[in-house]
Amino acid sequence: MRKEQHHKGWNEIKTNDSWALFKIMGEFVNGFERMSLIGPCVSIFGSARTKENAPYYQLAVDIAQSIAEAGYGVITGGGPGIMEAGNRGANLAGGTSVGLNIDLPFEQHDNPYIDSDKSLDFDYFFVRKVMFVKYSQGFVVMPGGFGTLDELFEAITLIQTHKIERFPIILVGTEFWSGLFDWVKNTMLNAGNISTEDLDLIKLVDTKEEVVAIIDAFYKGHALSPNF
Repeated sequence: MRKEQHHKGWNEIKTNDSWALFKIMGEFVNGFERMSLIGPCVSIFGSARTKENAPYYQLAVDIAQSIAEAGYGVITGGGPGIMEAGNRGANLAGGTSVGLNIDLPFEQHDNPYIDSDKSLDFDYFFVRKVMFVKYSQGFVVMPGGFGTLDELFEAITLIQTHKIERFPIILVGTEFWSGLFDWVKNTMLNAGNISTEDLDLIKLVDTKEEVVAIIDAFYKGHALSPNF
């Protein structure tokens, strides 16, 4: 028998949206309860497509290892590429290795370097992004794609608008990021769409030593605590 195709009406869509709220609330509650126990962490972002033999993969491993040795945990999106490198570096240092996984039609799968009790799964990007912002003491942004840019600019916007407290945002790889940063300075700033002070939110570096130095220097004058 041929199944009759069912098109949802407006009222049925609204009802489904109402029930979805409970699933969204469940993700927030589970995330808050589990992440609140982990302690100060730094998030590492970057492309899921970066291969193990790529220079930025190894650099991400080294940065994460140094961050963990400095006493911070490492949070990533839990998948392959730069995310795997971040968890791998934390694991090598015996530090806290957290993975905030998202269900995607491609690219995303758990990496083996996440602590077994610190792997969280999300269906909603916006819930996952709240966890990154709330429980990170800093963002280390490796070369990546649209998802990496999404995380970067959301954090900058929230700090710029004073919706969250300031924390270090570090772009790693001046060759990769300098074109974007120059455009921000020469186009956005000159157009009056941002302020000069907004540029102070971002640091461009190339080495693991610079990353750790920026984070440590910042927290000599600021408390380590969850945001908002």
